[in-house]
Amino acid sequence: MIRTVVLAGEPEYEAHLSMQAVAEDLERVLGHRVSFCVPDVIPDEPDFPISRFAGLEALSDADLLVVFTRFRRLEDDQMQRIIDYIERGAPVVGLRTSTHAFHYPGSPWAQWNEGFGRDVLGSPWVSHHGHSSTTTVKGLPGVHHPVLDGVDEEFSSPSWLYRVELEPWCVQVLWGDPIAPESPPQPGPVCWVRDDSVRKVVYTSLGHPGDFQIPSFRRLLVNAARWCTDGR
Repeated sequence: MIRTVVLAGEPEYEAHLSMQAVAEDLERVLGHRVSFCVPDVIPDEPDFPISRFAGLEALSDADLLVVFTRFRRLEDDQMQRIIDYIERGAPVVGLRTSTHAFHYPGSPWAQWNEGFGRDVLGSPWVSHHGHSSTTTVKGLPGVHHPVLDGVDEEFSSPSWLYRVELEPWCVQVLWGDPIAPESPPQPGPVCWVRDDSVRKVVYTSLGHPGDFQIPSFRRLLVNAARWCTDGR
């Protein structure tokens, strides 16, 4: 049985609530054994309190990490568990604010403030098109990938589009056009993958609570988990 750990700790989009549906999908559709880990403190800004994820020890022998966090400051033992998982080259599925998953000012862990987004997921946090904007999500011409199976070729998302700075290894699979942006529009990728000798990764900048009501988005996440675990 595939063992999956879902880290859901993010106050803006209430990932600790929305990601429960994803955990249920992974159990029901794929048969994964899911550990759903939520921090004991949800808020982050402006004080960035230290928090702990209940059940994080499941990561030590997990087959997949699904992460939707923002600005977490964890105690050393918990951060080390995450780094140990990353360093063994195990797969990762990341959502939206996970490009800025951690916040360690003046800490030995500070390299992960941007490093998790850049080095693990494929882009650091850059900026977005404004909270009143939305995004039209489209497939890319000629791009076919298992994570897109059953995903509509075009759908509307309430997420405001992120600007990104992709690492060379990123393979783009979905594109976003900003609708009614609050700043000069910059269309760009909303989902990409990594598949090389380092690890498998799927990242999407979608993750607004309304996205979890969109069948194509939920299907994308199930596909991502299946692909990252070699079709299981």
